[in-house]
Amino acid sequence: MALYIVATPIGNLGDISIRALDTLKSVDVIAAEDTRVTRKLLARYEIHTPLVTYHQHSRPGDLTKIIRVLTEGKSVAYVTDAGTPGISDPCSWLIHEALEALPELQIIPIPGASALSALVSIADRATDHFLFLGFPPYKKGRKTFFEKMSTIEYPVVLYESPHRIGRTMKDMMTAGLGERECIIARELTKIHETVLRGTVEDVFKHIEEVKPRGEFVCLIYPEKR
Repeated sequence: MALYIVATPIGNLGDISIRALDTLKSVDVIAAEDTRVTRKLLARYEIHTPLVTYHQHSRPGDLTKIIRVLTEGKSVAYVTDAGTPGISDPCSWLIHEALEALPELQIIPIPGASALSALVSIADRATDHFLFLGFPPYKKGRKTFFEKMSTIEYPVVLYESPHRIGRTMKDMMTAGLGERECIIARELTKIHETVLRGTVEDVFKHIEEVKPRGEFVCLIYPEKR
């Protein structure tokens, strides 16, 4: 009996680890954020483990099914659409509820791809300390979020969607971050992978010239001292 938290590729299906494949084959059930997305991965590697759904908007019954499987002494693997579960993805509540029901349950991480670590790995300045803030608030607290961000002394990493990246960069400039050096990447590990380097203002101008597509991950450096 165990709950495996399994990282899956963020784009290139070849990035999945051997251990992740072995886990997905051996567990009794795979709980997936979106079963349609996960089926593509499983089909690529001829994995036929039964699937159930679990995401941030799941009904209580979806969680109950997973807990029931674990209570029967079986093993479950949890995967999100891409990357490492728990990194701006639903996961913590599943773990919390599973441990509430089964305090002795083993929670086993199967590490792998993450847009966060992929971007930090190609930084051209020291990132032995950085702050990950996930997705900026959509509405409430957004102005305060960027104002606080401008005071942080470490590199900051954000996630952003294609239809909000322009607005986010404008808000960063309004908060005084326009001259900060940054790395903005989209579609990491995919065919159209793009990595842009420069100031926030310069990268914003480039993004404005093209229609943004794909998910973005952004690293904003602190002011040089």
